[in-house]
Amino acid sequence: MDLNADLGEGFGAWRLGDDDALLDVVTSANVACGFHAGDPSTMHRVCRTAAEKGVAVGAQVGYRDLAGFGRRRIDYVRDELRDDILYQIGALEAFCRAAGDRVRYVKPHGALYNTAAVDEGQAAAVVDAVLAYDASLPVLCQPGSVLARRAAEAGLTAVGEGFADRGYQPDGRLVPRSSPDALVHEPRAVVERAVRMAVGGEVVAADGSVIACLVRSICVHGDTPGAVELARAVRQGLAAALEVRPFTR
Repeated sequence: MDLNADLGEGFGAWRLGDDDALLDVVTSANVACGFHAGDPSTMHRVCRTAAEKGVAVGAQVGYRDLAGFGRRRIDYVRDELRDDILYQIGALEAFCRAAGDRVRYVKPHGALYNTAAVDEGQAAAVVDAVLAYDASLPVLCQPGSVLARRAAEAGLTAVGEGFADRGYQPDGRLVPRSSPDALVHEPRAVVERAVRMAVGGEVVAADGSVIACLVRSICVHGDTPGAVELARAVRQGLAAALEVRPFTR
């Protein structure tokens, strides 16, 4: 099982999360590419450190929305969204190459992630961008989502992702961040959810129902209080049940 986190989400003098500490824990790093967060120096630093530590780097592509941290839905013309995503992948690739590595996968961020999970046009734009750049790159996304289906139909590898610290709705979608059930805060519960997803392929939804959640990667958020300690606990829990390694290797 892979363990991933969103990293490189600072901008200029503003730092968010402890990238270096999380790179000692996770096996894959979703690196912000400058549109919702991140800047060239941050991208360079994170890619270099990830390469040194053997962590797989993925392009965390998002809306052009620094002010809203990419968490506000934006309606796009399909080709324009494709080009914005393609631009971001290429930018991150430059820093990966400078570090002696390459981009290993693509993952949408925030509102793009949620919208592409249900919207045919935006899902298609993500797929178009990956096909244009490198059809061998996997797409990290919610299992059963529109994006997962569109990626598979296009011949891409769709990798199912689960969120140990996020609430789920009975239909398998994430609970909106505006809801009090959006985040799971208790460390033991987060670890138990991660292991249940990894071993049993299921998760308990916010209403108490048990739903399928077939995943090859589990995400822990790097911008929450105690994120590093929580990530360590999740990794220990997973390692006690199975091998923890990048899904790309």
